[in-house]
Amino acid sequence: MLTNVTASFYSTKLGNCAVTEFYWMKLFLRYFFISALLIPLAAKAQFENFKDSVVELYGVVMTADSLQALPSVSIVVKGTTRGTLTNNQGVFSIVVLKGNAIEFSSVGYKAKTVIIPKNIEGNQYSVLQLMVTDTVFLAATIIKSRPTREQFERDFLKTKVPDDNLELARQNNDEDRRRFLMSTLPRDGKEAANKYLSQQSAKYYYAGQAPPQNIFNPFAWADFIKAWKRGDFKKKY
Repeated sequence: MLTNVTASFYSTKLGNCAVTEFYWMKLFLRYFFISALLIPLAAKAQFENFKDSVVELYGVVMTADSLQALPSVSIVVKGTTRGTLTNNQGVFSIVVLKGNAIEFSSVGYKAKTVIIPKNIEGNQYSVLQLMVTDTVFLAATIIKSRPTREQFERDFLKTKVPDDNLELARQNNDEDRRRFLMSTLPRDGKEAANKYLSQQSAKYYYAGQAPPQNIFNPFAWADFIKAWKRGDFKKKY
């Protein structure tokens, strides 16, 4: 009797689980097919909306005073890196979006901004853009002649002319100049390595004994006197 009740309980439980699993599977398939149908429709609607917002902007850029065509006028969509230039007849064409701000600029003329209306019908919009001359005021310059010929010759002779490269090279090759540069410029890698190795060699050579003092070396005194007579210790600069 207990065995039959247990079997009946488990069969009922397994049956409920199967019904629940079948229900969720059916619900999942229903939502899957609905999504499969709605996603293409939403993508198509979004594409149609984007397609409707694309506009071909074309027209002519001319001067406001003489109505002459302006070539090489820069036409840029603000906030983007897209743009174009007018041809020799001032004609241009560019693809923009509804609501974009288009800036017209050229050297010697005031910049002009045009807003593409959002409520235009169709996908084409034409403009006739007139550019106004931009007046630039320069600082006043007064030009006057020299009072006398003598004053001009005096000022011309006293004018300091900068040294050219050849003169600078000649000055840098002067012996005093080169000696000064050698005493002030830092050593390069090779010179620093040779100096360090020389010091280490002298240190190892006199290891275990007192190194000689040049103050008691007559040869060092002779070299010092010769250098003194040559003027090596005079301050050149």
